[in-house]
Amino acid sequence: MKRLVVLVLGGGRGTRLYPLTKYRSKPAVPIAGEYRLIDVPLSNCLNSGLNRIYVLTQFNSVSLHRHIRNTYNFDQFSKGFVEILAAQQTNDHSNWYQGTADAVRQNLRYVEEPGIEYVLILSGDQLYRMDYRDMIATHERSGADVTIAAVPVHSYQASGLGIMRLDDNGRVIGFLEKPQTEEELNHVRVSPEWIDAHGISSRGRDCLASMGIYLFNRDTLVQVLEKTNYQDFGREIFPASIRTRHVQVHLFDGYWEDIGTIRSFFEANLGLATAESPFELLLPNAPIFTHPRFLPPTRVDGAAIRNSLVADGCVIEAGATIENSVIGLRSLIGRDAVIRNSIIMGNDFYEKPDAEDWESSAGSPDLGIGPAAHIENAIIDKNCRIGQKVRIVPGNRQASEETCYGMIRDGVFVAPKGTVLPDGWTL
Repeated sequence: MKRLVVLVLGGGRGTRLYPLTKYRSKPAVPIAGEYRLIDVPLSNCLNSGLNRIYVLTQFNSVSLHRHIRNTYNFDQFSKGFVEILAAQQTNDHSNWYQGTADAVRQNLRYVEEPGIEYVLILSGDQLYRMDYRDMIATHERSGADVTIAAVPVHSYQASGLGIMRLDDNGRVIGFLEKPQTEEELNHVRVSPEWIDAHGISSRGRDCLASMGIYLFNRDTLVQVLEKTNYQDFGREIFPASIRTRHVQVHLFDGYWEDIGTIRSFFEANLGLATAESPFELLLPNAPIFTHPRFLPPTRVDGAAIRNSLVADGCVIEAGATIENSVIGLRSLIGRDAVIRNSIIMGNDFYEKPDAEDWESSAGSPDLGIGPAAHIENAIIDKNCRIGQKVRIVPGNRQASEETCYGMIRDGVFVAPKGTVLPDGWTL
């Protein structure tokens, strides 16, 4: 493990997750009430024995930097680190990162340090649990230059993914981004029997989708980046490597979700709240790490809560009903409020009437969800003030223009961080 360094790509603008990315980068978006997206790949690394990690950042990165700095600290004997590599001007580079490959190219000096043989490249916005030691074993056993993780999918799911074609030994010999026609699918289909023979039940799945997780021999990565001006791994580096290098596939059959849109973020969160969640949070041998906040227990006073996750430090008053929802840290839910199929991200602080800043919020609803509010199919970002008897039910509306109160995206109403909805406001 000491011969491997990890690069986590966390610099994208996250435009499809807007307005959750209005004030933060995509990897800093909260998930499951307690965590941030960046905690998932970093926890996978630590649970796999990998603790030499660089996070490449660029856009709206202040909260991401703060979270990493406050969370991932190692003792002096382990020699582990999670370091931030923010976009910066140097003597060699004076531009912003132009893509995932360019971000790595601008930081090659950290990869070229002595003793490094392998480089693992991860995305900062996916939800999955993987032991990367299995992938390293596949890479070494096959003698590959590059190994890519792949998950079996059905043909009808392939149109939104990058699909690989293999030979009988698992070497990647073709790649097609988002195949749309039956002819294109026939070109990249994999025999379900081949998948079954490699220890994974195909269950009718006949395509292998790239997970965007790459393991490079260090020298291979340096050569590819120095000899080309390719800017993106998925669209350029990986397809080009197939033609000139030994690229091996590593099969993965667990839960994997690319959190790229409001809809995928919304459904992934609500899925975590179900009793049959496809992603298990309660695994003592593979926990998801995050910033310890030392909050008090949540207090529930006569509320009805079903099929939901409730984080630390919340106060849920009498008569409230919460169903199929995620309630984040320090959430304050008023009397008789109704929350269904929604994500309440909570608050960064508690508000006290005697605090110096109390006057600044005079005339506004209190922090949190007001009494008798009714919220369905919504994402309420942090530090919002939702007034009494506010009603949010977007119905069948798929999209709306952004206003000071929020917007509808993918059929979900999103209130950005710090939004104030006055008493009686209705959607």
